[in-house]
Amino acid sequence: MSIDIYVRLTAERQLRKGRPIVRVTKAQAERNRVHIVATAARLFRERGYDGVGVAELMAAAGFTHGGFYKHFRSKADLMAEASASGLAQTAARAEGLDPAEFVERYVSREHRDGRGDGCTVAALSGDAARQPVDIRAEFAAGIEKLLTVLQAHSGTRGDVDQGAARALAIDTLAHSVGAVMLSRACPDGSPLADEILDVCRAGILASLTHGNVDGSEAGGPEA
Repeated sequence: MSIDIYVRLTAERQLRKGRPIVRVTKAQAERNRVHIVATAARLFRERGYDGVGVAELMAAAGFTHGGFYKHFRSKADLMAEASASGLAQTAARAEGLDPAEFVERYVSREHRDGRGDGCTVAALSGDAARQPVDIRAEFAAGIEKLLTVLQAHSGTRGDVDQGAARALAIDTLAHSVGAVMLSRACPDGSPLADEILDVCRAGILASLTHGNVDGSEAGGPEA
């Protein structure tokens, strides 16, 4: 059933029931869409792509199941858009942070326990690996953006250091994501879950100190 037919039939039902037909402006429709995407991004981070259906998702956003198809062709389309939105949020939160500050916030109990408000990479990378290419492409673009943000604050000294800065950013992000994912895999309140975060955070911060691409250790005198 096309969207136009769905809308017409819905209007006819409303008229038969004596209900007024409420026209939604384009601006309101766009706000509704943004709200649905934000709700989906949070629920997907909490439960995974397969852990929440369209009807439940729309109810959580305050809309009917049928209204979904006014905005999206399929759940897969929403998954891709919600992933892109969540990844953009993660990159925006990292803006202005140097790598050490990023690690302190990322490899933390607060981030681990706040799955719905946390990083899409840590929450959904495992799920994304089994999804169609368009969703994995959104992850690749989002990860690339996050690496660019981390590299921008790595203290490089020109093009000669760009390769080393990128390698350090990849290493930092991969270890940080892995630490959160391993910690979340343990039972809530498990001593091991906290131990993983503590050990990994200390190790990543140490690697940032010794792997500083400007050739000197953090806080050390210049040659």
